[in-house]
Amino acid sequence: MTFLNPAVLIGLAAATIPVLIHLLNLRKLKKIEFSTLHFLKELQKNKIRRVKLKQWLLLALRVMIILLIVTALARPTLEGVSIGGTTSAAKTSAVFILDDTFSMSAVDQNGSLFNQAKQTIKKLLAQMQEGDEACLILISGNESDELNFSTNINSISDRVNELKISDASGNINSALLEAADLISKSKNFNKEIYLLTDFQKGRIYEEQNLSDLSQILNGKVNLYSFNYTKKDIYNISIDDLRVVTRIFEKEKPIKFEVVVNNHSSQPVSNLVISLFIDGERSAQQSVDLSADESKTIQLEGVAKKAGFINVTVETEDDDINQDNKRFTSVFIPEKLSVLLLSEIPDDAKFVKFALKSSEEFGNINIAESPANRLASTQLKNFDVIVFIGNNLNLGADELKLYVSNGGGFIFFPSSVKNLSALQQSLNTLGLPQPSSLVDGSNDPNSSVDFEKVDFNHPVFQDIFQNEGKKKIESPDIYTYYKYSSQGRGKSIISLIDGSSFLTEYSLGKGKIFFFNTSPVLNWSDFPLKSIFTPLIYKSVYYLSAKDQNETQYFAGEPLNLNVSQRTLPQVRVVNPDKSEDLINLNGSSSDFISYPKTYEEGNYLVSSGDKLLNIVSVNIDPLESNTNYISDSEFEDYLKKINFGGSYVRISKDEDPVKKILQARFGSELWRYFLLAAILLALLEMTIARSAKKELVELTK
Repeated sequence: MTFLNPAVLIGLAAATIPVLIHLLNLRKLKKIEFSTLHFLKELQKNKIRRVKLKQWLLLALRVMIILLIVTALARPTLEGVSIGGTTSAAKTSAVFILDDTFSMSAVDQNGSLFNQAKQTIKKLLAQMQEGDEACLILISGNESDELNFSTNINSISDRVNELKISDASGNINSALLEAADLISKSKNFNKEIYLLTDFQKGRIYEEQNLSDLSQILNGKVNLYSFNYTKKDIYNISIDDLRVVTRIFEKEKPIKFEVVVNNHSSQPVSNLVISLFIDGERSAQQSVDLSADESKTIQLEGVAKKAGFINVTVETEDDDINQDNKRFTSVFIPEKLSVLLLSEIPDDAKFVKFALKSSEEFGNINIAESPANRLASTQLKNFDVIVFIGNNLNLGADELKLYVSNGGGFIFFPSSVKNLSALQQSLNTLGLPQPSSLVDGSNDPNSSVDFEKVDFNHPVFQDIFQNEGKKKIESPDIYTYYKYSSQGRGKSIISLIDGSSFLTEYSLGKGKIFFFNTSPVLNWSDFPLKSIFTPLIYKSVYYLSAKDQNETQYFAGEPLNLNVSQRTLPQVRVVNPDKSEDLINLNGSSSDFISYPKTYEEGNYLVSSGDKLLNIVSVNIDPLESNTNYISDSEFEDYLKKINFGGSYVRISKDEDPVKKILQARFGSELWRYFLLAAILLALLEMTIARSAKKELVELTK
């Protein structure tokens, strides 16, 4: 026998109260002289014995009544015993863990695996009795903010009816942790967890998240698993979509890499992969895949407009359609805003000329300002900042924040030679400092040339007419800072003495270009070379490009949205299904907000007023496309790893779940019987007490 409320058993001590009262009230009968007739004395002795016997019987009854009442309150329960024709008389707390991830959308002769699991849950809910409680946990994590038991079984059943497959993924261990926490708080005797899943390989647990659950998943918990594995699934997935192009211009080609994976045991021929740009088919390619083979293919399309561009890659339908698409986006600026700062205005002359050539075509807007106004300028209004000088002390913090948030920065030294000032400025940005100044301005024969040029870098994209013959005429460089990236940046152009002429650094979400020479003629003839203007132009476009794929978001993960460019104190998020969420910032000065409702794959549009701030792509987790499944023994090994101490029962799709569970379920609560016995004894006690009192009165007369 088990007690559901064992703490109440301390009340058994109250059974000593009738005994104490009996001892305190114990008194001898008064001696009364009667007639000398012998039979009267014998009669008196018989009555006294009868009264004493009733008093002891009353004491026993009163002790038993207290014991029965306290025991009833402790809710005694017999395990594995049927009383009154039912094996489930004890109240039940049931947690249903439903796998709603898209691998459950596969269909067999009985319909989709997901709908089969839903029907099983509804069947089990229909067997629950008054006072039972249940809770539903989704493996995707959807709608799991507040998980609580409910005795309204009909409402849970209605919710199961409305459930749909989620694009989000998840693992069994995370759901079981939530179930364990819930079930440990339940006071009901029957503690049951129902796991309905396809037991997909790689979706059971992550090693670092395993923990000992023996204290809460102990011997009082029953775990029932329903395996909905479907063999021989034909599934082709698009596992990745990467933007290869790094400089985006309207009416210019954009290159993409697509990773296609065949998860099936059969080869695939002439599988068509299509590229859509803003909803229009822009390119397609056929691919052959062997069984379990993955391939990377190249697709190229043209964006016909500026602004944010939606990009989708998709393939043909198969047994699991959710992983047949992949989403991304690119941003093509209509115009770039460039801030040109210089300590000496004449130092910026050639850079300005290079930018002006683009300004004439309406591509770039240039704003000029003295370098000492860096700290007082609204940097977020500009796509790229070009700085020609040595001293960044005023405004360095603002500049670092600007770059970290995705801004681009081009740094040229001033024509005034000042090694220590330049070292200090680079140090404030967290970049390596030049070791020395090489000054050959007085010796024309001491110039150095380019040694290595990384022609694969995006800044050289579309510069050369003949891509097969890339060559740059090196400038003569007389004066420069001897500079090394020290492995912390990427050297795009290096000099013959090993110095890095042009180095790229990443800082947060933004990038920095550092040139080791000033763009003036008494330092080099670089501004006169044919590469100068296109390199400045391409550098500006490259550094301004917003990498829409810098953070990979999977369905179910919260989005970290940059709203620094908002025009109103309210942000609107339009989901892929066209539903909208309005987010009031409530005076918040933060440039970032979190958006959690991402259980659907696709592109999420973030706006403030009429201004589109961003498009954020949410895709499915490629692990969910895996159609390999674990064995029963592998799942039992997992249960051992978490020290599951309860009873585990496997139920196949062909078995009657209700019958199987009723056979395994245990517990008949006996509190009603104990309470009934206490009431009957109380009635008996009242009858005997009345009789004993009457006889006692007769004896005392």
